Amino acid sequence: MQIPPSYSSGLSGLSGLQNAQSGLTQATVDVAKPAQPQPNANLEADATRPVENVDKTEALVSAIEAKNQGEAAVEVLETSSETIGTIINLEV
Repeated sequence: MQIPPSYSSGLSGLSGLQNAQSGLTQATVDVAKPAQPQPNANLEADATRPVENVDKTEALVSAIEAKNQGEAAVEVLETSSETIGTIINLEV
């Protein structure tokens, strides 16, 4: 059985925290986007422009998921820190 180095869980926690931050950033950008009106048949210029509607509910759910992922990553970092602290404080 191979035991991974103790710092690898810290790196996983840091990576998870960074992913959570970028996910939360994207979700907040999506929530902040103004709702674009549907193309009007009377205005030909608007009909040729693509309309991108972002589902605000989906963006808010993504924000909550990113928050939960961040909290889990913090737990991993804290556990890793405690484990390393315990190993350092061992007396032989």
